[in-house]
Amino acid sequence: MKLNSNSRALSMLMLLMCLAHFSLAQKKISQKQIDALKQEAMELVEADAKMSQVMVDKIFSFAELGFQEVESSNYLTGILEENGFEIEMGVSGIPTAWFATWKNGEGPTIALGSDVDDIPKASQYPGVAYHKPMVEGAPGHGEGHNAGIPLNVTAALAVKKIMERENIGGTLVLWPGIAEELVAAKAWYTRDGLFDDVDICIFTHVANNLGVSYGQTSGTGLISVEYTFSGEAAHSAGSPWRGRSALDAAELMNVGWNYKREHMDPLKRSHSIFTDGGDQPNVVPSKASIWYYFRDVTYEGIMEMYATANKMAEGAALMTDTEVSSKILGTAWPRHFNKVIAEKMYVNILKVGLPEWSDADQALAKAVQEEVGSSKIEGLSTKLDTLGMPVIIPVSGGSDDIGDVSWVVPTVTLRFPSNIPGLQGHHWSNAIAMATPIAHKGVTAGAKAAAMTILDFLLKPELVDEAWDYFKNVQTKETEYKPMITTDDEAPIYLNKQIMDQFRPQLEKFYYDETKFDTYLEQLGVKYPTIKKD
Repeated sequence: MKLNSNSRALSMLMLLMCLAHFSLAQKKISQKQIDALKQEAMELVEADAKMSQVMVDKIFSFAELGFQEVESSNYLTGILEENGFEIEMGVSGIPTAWFATWKNGEGPTIALGSDVDDIPKASQYPGVAYHKPMVEGAPGHGEGHNAGIPLNVTAALAVKKIMERENIGGTLVLWPGIAEELVAAKAWYTRDGLFDDVDICIFTHVANNLGVSYGQTSGTGLISVEYTFSGEAAHSAGSPWRGRSALDAAELMNVGWNYKREHMDPLKRSHSIFTDGGDQPNVVPSKASIWYYFRDVTYEGIMEMYATANKMAEGAALMTDTEVSSKILGTAWPRHFNKVIAEKMYVNILKVGLPEWSDADQALAKAVQEEVGSSKIEGLSTKLDTLGMPVIIPVSGGSDDIGDVSWVVPTVTLRFPSNIPGLQGHHWSNAIAMATPIAHKGVTAGAKAAAMTILDFLLKPELVDEAWDYFKNVQTKETEYKPMITTDDEAPIYLNKQIMDQFRPQLEKFYYDETKFDTYLEQLGVKYPTIKKD
């Protein structure tokens, strides 16, 4: 087929444009030029501080539990879509999960992730230094997950502007840690290969300082399992001998596991709740369920606990002539973070430094610390953390399913200062700072560090190779990642639905309206800070 003159001219023009773009994307630039672009990124983030504040306050106001982050996900994906990102909703069979992608030619693919769900019964007025629920018994951001994705969006949009103008090749991918409090999404992401084409992952999590670490971290991995026993109903008074109590079985398993605790290694952790204990006392329960978290500092230790628990469940079923089934509700591998990314990020953290806290910020922090009985009443951190080194002697503690991601792609967690030191966590007190200037300043600081680190890896692709060298020849040299879930395990997207159905109508009247109010504190009529009078 012959091309006419217009077609040949158009083809030539497209070829020249592609070659020009490729040339610019691959060109070598000096460290001085890189530093200038990183400085610009910090300035762009600072200029977008208002945007960050609105996002932080908006998600705080939605107050959504895991798997029910409907408003939060719609709001965030709407912002990203308006800014040219392609959105894939419902990934891994999770309706509120999404991946947002923006591509600018050939270059490294950098993923930015953070969590978005909140805590049951943690409803709290922000900026008020004592317990004051917005809706009694409702969920609230008592972990601070309302801040991480706004940080990532701010950093990504700053970098995007520079990439477009300078024709820097690369891809940005933003994603949410859905239901992190249930550790019930990221293992599904990794199982389904959502990070297979990602070069590095920068995760962000709220903290009380600005920092990053590498190597094995303190804390644990876990497997989350619900055991359900099935028996036979009967009249509890009229013919109890005809019943086979599923609740008896669940209680016997719990008794057995509590005896087991005496003989567990101190690095292990385990806790449980009954999710179904029957319907009413005059009916022998034909169904009963108990939900466990089994935590350890190694994958092998986690699976050993899981195997023991399975035997106990079978024993409880035998003792009560009932049947037992189980369902995995979530998993998290112990975390291991990348040395190359962490070291490069920490250099940027040193350039950013901690925010300048006002007298009001410090007054709120000290009042909250005093209110909850913290061991130190020192207010907000004013000295940067050092670079976190690998844990030599394992330390038990909490879990995060970013661990699964860290075993399939070079990953770090950027901790940013948006909360108050010395609080107990998963508590209403941890929500107090999360829609105040403390959170807003911390997000801006974190976004600067993230944006500069993204530019480092876009402009020096050899850093990506170095990160993978550490991943392959140090991190995974002797450890093989094995998912704890199978292809048949579905994410438990029904969890928390009843709670949100109950409280969402009451929470809706508290949603932040940024078109009418400058800040959420203004909308709520909160004087900052509000401190209990002696």
